[in-house]
Amino acid sequence: MLHIQTFTFNPFQEQTYILWNDALEAVIIDPGCYDLQEQQVLQAFITKHKLVPQVVLNTHCHIDHVLGNAFACKTWNIPLWVPAGEVEQLASVLSYGPSMGIYPEASPKPQGLLDEHSELKYLGIAWQVLNIPGHSPDGLCFYLPSENMLIAGDVLFMGSIGRTDLPGGNYERLMRGITQKLMTLPDATVVYPGHGDTTSIGIERKHNPFVLDYLRASGSK
Repeated sequence: MLHIQTFTFNPFQEQTYILWNDALEAVIIDPGCYDLQEQQVLQAFITKHKLVPQVVLNTHCHIDHVLGNAFACKTWNIPLWVPAGEVEQLASVLSYGPSMGIYPEASPKPQGLLDEHSELKYLGIAWQVLNIPGHSPDGLCFYLPSENMLIAGDVLFMGSIGRTDLPGGNYERLMRGITQKLMTLPDATVVYPGHGDTTSIGIERKHNPFVLDYLRASGSK
């Protein structure tokens, strides 16, 4: 059985996720813990539940999703995997963070690069990597078919989508990826976004105004 815990971290209210199995193996996704208190919250949960983290995965490398990379990788001596096209984005966090009043610790260099051809197997199950750029240059979602679960990063939110006005953003690419790769998933797929509440593919297919408007404009149903 797979378990998931959500943490809301840093000034951007980013969602960090821990997934683990009954063997207590764990995966940390988008660690956003910035200050000492947030780091202690993450560490206390992992210690309390006797989890053994295996890897840190980033859906994309905007500052709010990578602030805890260094802490997590060092604390548990685990590797970092990031989208193949966002290595420069990850490195740039140090230069633009201070303009936002944030002074992050340098992230470790990634030990693995992810794209849609990556074959991931963590926690005893297969993970599918879905490449959906448009919010960021090379953003990813992690789809776990056996669990009806999608870790969506900042691609899809409840009733909304990721913003496209940041460097590397592109509305058309984002919407094409959402409609072609996410809206084709089963209705029951639970969506765990990078900000805000969980939702489902079925709900977003029926009610997300961005999806509905895009499909209407493109002549799709």
